[in-house]
Amino acid sequence: MAVRHLFNLFGDRVRSLPILVLYLTDGCNSRCVTCDIWRSPRRNMSSDLFAAVAADCKTLGVRWAVLSGGEAMQHPEWPALAQRLRAEGARVLLLTNGLLIKKQIAEVLASVDEVIVSLDAGTAPTYQAIRGVDGFDLVLEGIALVRAGGLPVTTRTTVQRANYRELPAIIAAAKALDVSSISFLTVDVSNPFAFGPRFSGGAGLPLVASSGLGAPAEHGPPASALERADLEIFAAVLDQIERDHAEDFASGRLAEPPAKLRRMVNYFRAVLNEAPFPPVRCNAPHHSAVVEVDGTLRPCYFLPSMGRVNGRMPLAQALNSDAALALRRAYRAGERPECTCCVCPLYKGPRALLTL
Repeated sequence: MAVRHLFNLFGDRVRSLPILVLYLTDGCNSRCVTCDIWRSPRRNMSSDLFAAVAADCKTLGVRWAVLSGGEAMQHPEWPALAQRLRAEGARVLLLTNGLLIKKQIAEVLASVDEVIVSLDAGTAPTYQAIRGVDGFDLVLEGIALVRAGGLPVTTRTTVQRANYRELPAIIAAAKALDVSSISFLTVDVSNPFAFGPRFSGGAGLPLVASSGLGAPAEHGPPASALERADLEIFAAVLDQIERDHAEDFASGRLAEPPAKLRRMVNYFRAVLNEAPFPPVRCNAPHHSAVVEVDGTLRPCYFLPSMGRVNGRMPLAQALNSDAALALRRAYRAGERPECTCCVCPLYKGPRALLTL
């Protein structure tokens, strides 16, 4: 089955879809400073739309199905939806802020294969400042319950000005809970397509609209980005992590190697117009897709719509619509400015595709 995925690397048509991300709902019980999705009226993916997507999973060879949102666990039928995807042969990952895990732990353990929890702080006050809710201890309790139930857990931290000093504390908290993997990525301060209409309220500036390296000089960096005075401190924090956690890097528990973590410093330099953005290697549009609550189809979180899945246009057909083919041609030709400053590139070479 995995051999099919290799054919995606030749040309702009996709023959299979190893990774499928589903926005089950755009409701959210966090109030994050870097995301405005929670300000919008809540919508849930309809049963009909989900059934239409799930029906194509086996045909497309979906290996990883990621339940996302908003907060996926706010969809009232999410456990049944997860179990349907597993019945179609997919490994189901729950991407969650963790606030509902303790309340729904039985459903989590019975319905998914892996949990990815956002952990954006090493202390309760910082968590509340970033996430807008007092949930730090509740999230840690949820992670502990998932691990006690035998499921792998990845913690994912969005590194920003409010929390970069706490990276060692975040690692310590995650290790104390025996998580399987600890991952970091930089806060996105540029993309107009991901995470709701973030730029209307000043959460960031759409850097992709500028012709320079980062934010327009007259504005300065967005509030969540590191400033010039932070960069030397951040580099020292990364030095400390590399010294103290050599075994965790070697074992892969720390998901990104030291060199990749140091690219985050260069990213924030680029936001300050002091350097180019680090080179990005990504072929996500050739092996992944995102289906939003209304059927809007995108190749990843950060690129625009390439069509819509509905009763007249099934997923297998929409993936190779004229719009989808044009978008793949454009990103391969370096014509999508969003890719230049992407914080979450996803590259899968032949060997990786064969193991999916």
